[in-house]
Amino acid sequence: MAIRRDMVDRGGGSISICAQCGLLGMSRSTLYYTPSQASDKDLKMMEELDRLYLEDPTRGTRRMTKELKKKGYKIGRCHVRRLMRTMRLKTVYCRPRTTVIDPGKYKFPYLLRNLDIVRPNQVWSTDITYIPMPRGYMYLVAIIDWYSRYVLSW
Repeated sequence: MAIRRDMVDRGGGSISICAQCGLLGMSRSTLYYTPSQASDKDLKMMEELDRLYLEDPTRGTRRMTKELKKKGYKIGRCHVRRLMRTMRLKTVYCRPRTTVIDPGKYKFPYLLRNLDIVRPNQVWSTDITYIPMPRGYMYLVAIIDWYSRYVLSW
Protein backbone atom coordinates (compact mmCIF):
# COMPACT_ATOMS: atom_id res chain seq x y z
CA MET A 1 0.00 0.00 0.00
CA ALA A 2 2.88 2.38 0.74
CA ILE A 3 4.10 2.07 -2.86
CA ARG A 4 0.67 3.00 -4.22
CA ARG A 5 0.43 5.88 -1.77
CA ASP A 6 3.73 7.27 -3.13
CA MET A 7 2.42 7.09 -6.71
CA VAL A 8 -0.32 9.68 -6.05
CA ASP A 9 0.59 13.16 -7.33
CA ARG A 10 -0.55 15.59 -4.64
CA GLY A 11 0.69 18.65 -6.52
CA GLY A 12 -2.63 19.31 -8.26
CA GLY A 13 -1.84 17.67 -11.62
CA SER A 14 -4.27 17.10 -14.45
CA ILE A 15 -5.99 14.19 -12.64
CA SER A 16 -7.74 14.77 -9.32
CA ILE A 17 -6.62 12.91 -6.19
CA CYS A 18 -9.96 11.07 -6.10
CA ALA A 19 -9.49 9.83 -9.68
CA GLN A 20 -5.86 8.83 -9.02
CA CYS A 21 -6.92 6.79 -5.99
CA GLY A 22 -9.64 5.15 -8.08
CA LEU A 23 -7.14 4.21 -10.80
CA LEU A 24 -4.76 2.76 -8.21
CA GLY A 25 -7.57 0.77 -6.58
CA MET A 26 -7.36 2.34 -3.14
CA SER A 27 -9.65 4.55 -1.10
CA ARG A 28 -8.81 8.16 -0.35
CA SER A 29 -8.83 7.43 3.39
CA THR A 30 -5.80 5.20 2.81
CA LEU A 31 -3.98 8.18 1.34
CA TYR A 32 -4.63 10.41 4.35
CA TYR A 33 -4.26 7.76 7.06
CA THR A 34 -1.46 8.18 9.58
CA PRO A 35 -0.98 5.31 12.04
CA SER A 36 -1.64 6.26 15.64
CA GLN A 37 0.69 5.47 18.50
CA ALA A 38 -0.48 3.89 21.76
CA SER A 39 -0.51 6.37 24.64
CA ASP A 40 2.04 6.09 27.45
CA LYS A 41 -0.79 5.26 29.83
CA ASP A 42 -1.92 2.34 27.64
CA LEU A 43 1.68 1.10 27.29
CA LYS A 44 2.08 1.03 31.08
CA MET A 45 -1.22 -0.83 31.45
CA MET A 46 -0.14 -3.29 28.74
CA GLU A 47 3.11 -3.96 30.60
CA GLU A 48 1.11 -4.59 33.77
CA LEU A 49 -1.34 -6.83 31.86
CA ASP A 50 1.60 -8.82 30.50
CA ARG A 51 3.03 -9.24 33.99
CA LEU A 52 -0.37 -10.31 35.39
CA TYR A 53 -0.95 -12.71 32.48
CA LEU A 54 2.41 -14.39 33.04
CA GLU A 55 1.52 -14.71 36.72
CA ASP A 56 -1.87 -16.31 36.08
CA PRO A 57 -3.12 -16.90 32.51
CA THR A 58 -6.56 -18.00 33.77
CA ARG A 59 -7.55 -14.40 34.56
CA GLY A 60 -10.14 -13.07 32.19
CA THR A 61 -11.10 -9.46 31.54
CA ARG A 62 -13.09 -9.15 34.78
CA ARG A 63 -10.30 -10.35 37.04
CA MET A 64 -7.67 -8.39 35.09
CA THR A 65 -9.77 -5.24 35.56
CA LYS A 66 -10.00 -5.87 39.30
CA GLU A 67 -6.25 -6.43 39.56
CA LEU A 68 -5.47 -3.26 37.60
CA LYS A 69 -7.88 -1.26 39.77
CA LYS A 70 -6.12 -2.61 42.88
CA LYS A 71 -2.85 -1.31 41.43
CA GLY A 72 -4.36 2.18 41.01
CA TYR A 73 -5.33 2.22 37.32
CA LYS A 74 -8.69 3.70 36.38
CA ILE A 75 -9.80 1.33 33.66
CA GLY A 76 -12.98 -0.42 32.55
CA ARG A 77 -13.54 -3.95 31.37
CA CYS A 78 -14.03 -3.00 27.71
CA HIS A 79 -10.70 -1.18 27.69
CA VAL A 80 -8.98 -4.21 29.23
CA ARG A 81 -10.63 -6.42 26.60
CA ARG A 82 -9.37 -4.15 23.81
CA LEU A 83 -5.84 -4.12 25.22
CA MET A 84 -5.81 -7.91 25.67
CA ARG A 85 -7.05 -8.35 22.10
CA THR A 86 -4.33 -5.97 20.86
CA MET A 87 -1.70 -7.97 22.78
CA ARG A 88 -3.29 -11.24 21.58
CA LEU A 89 -3.71 -12.51 25.15
CA LYS A 90 -6.29 -15.27 25.47
CA THR A 91 -7.58 -16.57 28.76
CA VAL A 92 -6.68 -20.19 29.49
CA TYR A 93 -9.51 -22.11 31.12
CA CYS A 94 -10.64 -25.68 31.59
CA ARG A 95 -12.94 -26.99 28.93
CA PRO A 96 -15.57 -29.66 29.51
CA ARG A 97 -14.38 -33.17 28.70
CA THR A 98 -17.69 -34.72 27.71
CA THR A 99 -16.49 -37.11 25.00
CA VAL A 100 -13.36 -38.56 26.59
CA ILE A 101 -13.34 -42.29 25.95
CA ASP A 102 -12.31 -44.54 28.82
CA PRO A 103 -9.78 -47.02 27.40
CA GLY A 104 -10.73 -49.63 30.01
CA LYS A 105 -14.37 -49.80 28.92
CA TYR A 106 -15.60 -51.93 26.04
CA LYS A 107 -16.50 -49.95 22.94
CA PHE A 108 -19.52 -51.48 21.23
CA PRO A 109 -19.17 -51.84 17.45
CA TYR A 110 -21.58 -50.17 15.02
CA LEU A 111 -23.44 -53.19 13.67
CA LEU A 112 -25.17 -51.46 10.75
CA ARG A 113 -22.01 -50.11 9.07
CA ASN A 114 -21.83 -52.53 6.10
CA LEU A 115 -25.36 -53.91 6.30
CA ASP A 116 -27.54 -53.68 3.18
CA ILE A 117 -31.12 -52.94 4.21
CA VAL A 118 -33.22 -54.71 1.57
CA ARG A 119 -36.57 -55.49 3.20
CA PRO A 120 -39.11 -53.99 5.61
CA ASN A 121 -38.82 -54.78 9.34
CA GLN A 122 -35.12 -55.58 8.97
CA VAL A 123 -33.92 -52.51 10.95
CA TRP A 124 -35.91 -50.30 13.28
CA SER A 125 -34.80 -47.23 15.17
CA THR A 126 -36.29 -44.89 17.71
CA ASP A 127 -36.23 -41.13 17.86
CA ILE A 128 -37.09 -38.89 20.80
CA THR A 129 -37.92 -35.23 20.36
CA TYR A 130 -38.90 -32.46 22.76
CA ILE A 131 -41.99 -30.39 21.88
CA PRO A 132 -42.69 -27.15 23.77
CA MET A 133 -46.37 -26.68 24.65
CA PRO A 134 -48.29 -23.61 25.88
CA ARG A 135 -48.23 -24.99 29.44
CA GLY A 136 -45.07 -27.08 29.77
CA TYR A 137 -43.58 -29.52 27.31
CA MET A 138 -44.05 -32.96 25.81
CA TYR A 139 -41.76 -35.70 24.57
CA LEU A 140 -42.56 -37.53 21.35
CA VAL A 141 -41.09 -41.00 20.83
CA ALA A 142 -41.33 -42.62 17.40
CA ILE A 143 -40.32 -46.08 16.14
CA ILE A 144 -39.24 -45.95 12.51
CA ASP A 145 -38.61 -48.65 9.92
CA TRP A 146 -35.38 -47.85 8.03
CA TYR A 147 -36.32 -49.54 4.76
CA SER A 148 -39.69 -47.88 4.18
CA ARG A 149 -39.03 -44.89 6.49
CA TYR A 150 -42.48 -45.51 7.91
CA VAL A 151 -43.34 -44.50 11.47
CA LEU A 152 -44.48 -47.77 13.04
CA SER A 153 -45.56 -46.36 16.35
CA TRP A 154 -45.45 -43.18 18.37
